[in-house]
Amino acid sequence: MKIDGGLTGLSNPSGIGAIGEAARRLEEAGYAGAWTAETSHDPFLPHMVAAEHTERIELGTSIAVAFARNPMLLANLGHDLQRYSNGRFIMGLGTQIRPHITKRFSMEWSKPAARMREMISAMRAIWASWNDGEKLAFRGDFYTHTLMTPFFDPGPNECGPPKVFIAAVGPLMSEVAGEVCDGLICHAFSTEQYLREVTIPAIERGLATSGRTMDDFEIVGPGFVVTGSTEEAMARAATGVRQQIAFYGSTPAYRPVLETHGWGDLQDELNRMSKRGQWQEMGELIDDDVLEAFAVVGEQDAVAAGFRDRYGDCVDRLSFYTQGGDGDAEFWEPIIADLSRS
Repeated sequence: MKIDGGLTGLSNPSGIGAIGEAARRLEEAGYAGAWTAETSHDPFLPHMVAAEHTERIELGTSIAVAFARNPMLLANLGHDLQRYSNGRFIMGLGTQIRPHITKRFSMEWSKPAARMREMISAMRAIWASWNDGEKLAFRGDFYTHTLMTPFFDPGPNECGPPKVFIAAVGPLMSEVAGEVCDGLICHAFSTEQYLREVTIPAIERGLATSGRTMDDFEIVGPGFVVTGSTEEAMARAATGVRQQIAFYGSTPAYRPVLETHGWGDLQDELNRMSKRGQWQEMGELIDDDVLEAFAVVGEQDAVAAGFRDRYGDCVDRLSFYTQGGDGDAEFWEPIIADLSRS
């Protein structure tokens, strides 16, 4: 199992040097990948710096907001970062939700699964134009790309196109991942039961459509973990993860995950509380059964076995999602080493 880490340093006042140092430390610690997220900073720019300061580690976005951009912009970014990283870039995309796309980015929202399928197909058509000399003639319901003159053609990429992963929760988007992508990023708000009963069957349907199998695909597993070196650290981690589960659980789009476990009523109450701004109190609704369904809970020496027991036969790579607890690199070294041997 590949273990990935988050690329930090984006807000460091010392500047871009902090990003390079963070990437170098992840590589030295044995991580397989370094990921950025599109929150308060651009998710692509840090990988230019990270690529310069590393040699082996894969570099990816988890996630960049797809619908805030168009296929041509994404194709350029992916093409350049794949070249600058010597073939180590992973284009990780996600839809976000309608209010953010329409109100924050002022972009169109409609039929997210169909739009995502077409966006990735268009991006691949652009890469085929540059890499293989194919005439650019993509015409779809959402995107049309039919013009590529030599002045705007960067030419073939000696590393080929980057891998493309998408984040998915529902079965429609998971099926799209299997059909047109190289991997799927499980949302942290997922469980082993939901992954096995809903997500993986949907991926397999998509793979069958594209004539591929799971051997051609990677799954990035959900990684909530509650651990720590002391009881106090464990308690802080549990409180933080409960609140994060409650935050995600308040979103109607994620209700099917709770319904898989018979917890649909919990989503109703979390949603009501979120509208009243009761963010702290929401975490108190996440009891031990819910917590342990979403998170591996245990002391340091039990974490690797916990993830292996849940996901060892179905997840290819993993990023830990912690809130509070211990963040010291030395604490995680034996866990990373153990899982990397799986």
